[in-house]
Amino acid sequence: MNKLDIKFNNLVTSIKTLSYETVSKNIVDTYLKIDDYNKNAIEKFLRLFNYWGNLDYQNNNFEELERRAEVLKKHSDDFLWLYDSLEDYRSKQVLYGILNYWYNNDFTVLGKCREENFLQYFDLDLIKVDPNEVFVDIGAFTGDTILNYLTTYSIYKKIYAYEITEASVKTMQSNLQNYPNIDIRKKAVADVKSEFFIKGNTASASANVITNKGTDKINSVTLDEDITEEITLIKMDIEGSEESALLGASKHIKNDTPKLLISVYHNHNDLWKLPKLIYSINSNYKFYLRYFGNRYYPTEVVLVAIPK
Repeated sequence: MNKLDIKFNNLVTSIKTLSYETVSKNIVDTYLKIDDYNKNAIEKFLRLFNYWGNLDYQNNNFEELERRAEVLKKHSDDFLWLYDSLEDYRSKQVLYGILNYWYNNDFTVLGKCREENFLQYFDLDLIKVDPNEVFVDIGAFTGDTILNYLTTYSIYKKIYAYEITEASVKTMQSNLQNYPNIDIRKKAVADVKSEFFIKGNTASASANVITNKGTDKINSVTLDEDITEEITLIKMDIEGSEESALLGASKHIKNDTPKLLISVYHNHNDLWKLPKLIYSINSNYKFYLRYFGNRYYPTEVVLVAIPK
């Protein structure tokens, strides 16, 4: 056991011994010690992208911190499972950096975890491709991830791009018009074939989500029904709907064992929940974490699942 193993186990086991009230109080106390400039910046970010809960120290609203305390208490054993399931110490450092941030509001470790060697999603030590690659990008936005793929590898057989926002689809069509065999589909991907509505985000169209009420309709599909050929690579970044999309792709995951690049940061549970979901569908995966966010709040956390 090395020092990182010891630090991680000490962090999680110490949380297990404390009451929820004590864990929550400790998180609030360390948060209040952050300087006001950074507290205000964090709280502004959370207002723009309201996935994690409200946070307003001036009005004693600590919902986001309380959610951290709840998941740390309820799922300590799940985080221990995940740590033991990760294949390299870069991944284990990322997990420690996130949980240490959640509990101690410590920017330092989180900042050191940031991946700066490769374009987002495409760690060359992990993601190997060949000319028969069938890549599915769910939450393709303007084609930025596909362009990162093309910059990194350049070879593929077919690319499918799913996006719900009309303006983003048009921009993506323009960005990718010179590349062959890219199928752009204006559809939501979920665990059911149904009709949803788009809820826009004023900060960025990349953060638009699907809901059950609204006026701007969008049809959803399951990946299992919408793509019949074998899939070799799936990327998902769909603002908290990743669990639903994974369930709708369970046959592909079970039968094809595609490489998976899954965002696990849009709530406090996906970090442990989505690896366990994938493992329950197909246990023939190795798990990694890569961090592409900043040092002030843990976003852009990617679960990488590679066939054994």
